[in-house]
Amino acid sequence: MARIVVGMSGGVDSSVVALLLKEQGHDVIGLFMRNWNDASVTLEDECPWIDDSRDAMLVAEHLGIPFQVLDLSELYKERIVDYMFAEYGRGRTPNPDVLCNREIKFDVFLDEALKLGADFVATGHYVRKESVELNGVTEYRLMSGRDANKDQSYFLCQLNQFQLSKALFPIGDLEKSEVRRLAEAGGLVNAAKKDSQGLCFIGHVRLPDFLQQQLSVKEGDVIEIDRDSEAVMAHKERVLRGDGIDDPAVWHAQFQRGDGKVIAKHNGAHFYTRGQRRGLQIGGKPLPLFVLQTDVEENVIYVGQGENHWGLISSGLFVRHDEAHWVRPSLKETVLDASDLACRFRYRQALVGCKLLEIEGGFQVVFSAPDKAVTAGQFVAIYWNDEIVFSGAIA
Repeated sequence: MARIVVGMSGGVDSSVVALLLKEQGHDVIGLFMRNWNDASVTLEDECPWIDDSRDAMLVAEHLGIPFQVLDLSELYKERIVDYMFAEYGRGRTPNPDVLCNREIKFDVFLDEALKLGADFVATGHYVRKESVELNGVTEYRLMSGRDANKDQSYFLCQLNQFQLSKALFPIGDLEKSEVRRLAEAGGLVNAAKKDSQGLCFIGHVRLPDFLQQQLSVKEGDVIEIDRDSEAVMAHKERVLRGDGIDDPAVWHAQFQRGDGKVIAKHNGAHFYTRGQRRGLQIGGKPLPLFVLQTDVEENVIYVGQGENHWGLISSGLFVRHDEAHWVRPSLKETVLDASDLACRFRYRQALVGCKLLEIEGGFQVVFSAPDKAVTAGQFVAIYWNDEIVFSGAIA
C-alpha cells in the first residue's frame, strides 16, 4: 500500500477520492490548499475558503485520516495572480486554472506532499492516466475522463511526465452521479454540496475589481466594425481558404479607424477579451455587440454586431515554440503526421477536428472547419483519440 496525499478542496469529488483510497487500505493524508487571502474582490457567499476547509476537515475526521491546511497564498500570487495581471496587461486572456494545476497543485503542492513521504498525490479531477512501455521506458498518457459532461482533462493539459508519474485520479472512470452515490453511502457531510466555480481554489471574484488592483483605468475608443466592411470581407475570404489564422498584428493593421466608427468609450482595453458580450453596456443596436479584438497598445476595442460576425471567426490558431508543450515528447513526429487529431481551446467546448503543423516560430493548428472566438492567452489542447498529446498558450 502507498502513502497518498489527497488535495482536498472541501468538495464532493476530492472527498470521495479520499474515501476510496482509504477503503483500499492506503496511508491517506488530506491537505487543503489555501491560495487566497484577499476577500475584497471575492464574492464571499459563493465559495468562501473557510467553509470549504471546514468541510474538508469534517470529511477527514469522518474517515480518520490526518488533515492539514497548507497556506500557498504567496506562491499562488507570484505564479498565478501576477501572471494573470501580466497577461491581461498584454491584451491576452489567461486561463488561471490550467496554470494552477501546472504550477501549484502538481508542483508546489506535489513538493510538499513528497516532503511528507508521499508516493503519490491524488485529486478529484475527472481525468484518467494510463501507462505504456516504449523501448523499456514507462510513459504516462493523459486521457479524457469517462464522464463526458465532467471531463477535466483540458485543465491538466500542461502536466509533464514527472508530474503525471506522481498523480492519481481515482474518479476518472466514474460518472458524477456515481461519485454522489458513493459520497452518500460513505456518510460524507458534503455528499450533496454543489460544485465550486470560479478561480482555482479561490472561487468567484469580481474580475473588474480584481484586475483594477494593478491595471489602471484608461479611457479609450470603442470602434464598431461593420459586418460587410472591406477588412472583414478580406478576412472572411482568408478563413474560407483555410489560412485565416488569427494574428493580432494583422487584425490591428486591418481595423484602422477608417474601417469603423467610434460608438462609445471604455475604461481600458486590457479589461476586455475577444468574444465578450457582457459588460460593454452599449445598446441601441439591432444585434448584440461582441468584442472582435482588443488593442492594448492603442487602447482600442473593436466590436461587431452578432455572434456570427466574421471578425470572430478563424480557421486556426498559432502557438509559439516557447509556449508549446508535449505531454509525451516521444509522440511529436507521429502527431505531426496524424490526420485524426482534435482540439479544444476552452473548457467544455466540443472537440474540433484539426491538423497540427510545425512552422517557423512555432506550431499552427488548422481547424477542419472555421470556429469562433479564439482568444490569445487561452490554452489549446490537442487530442489524439482520448489522449492529450500537445498544448500551448494561443499567440
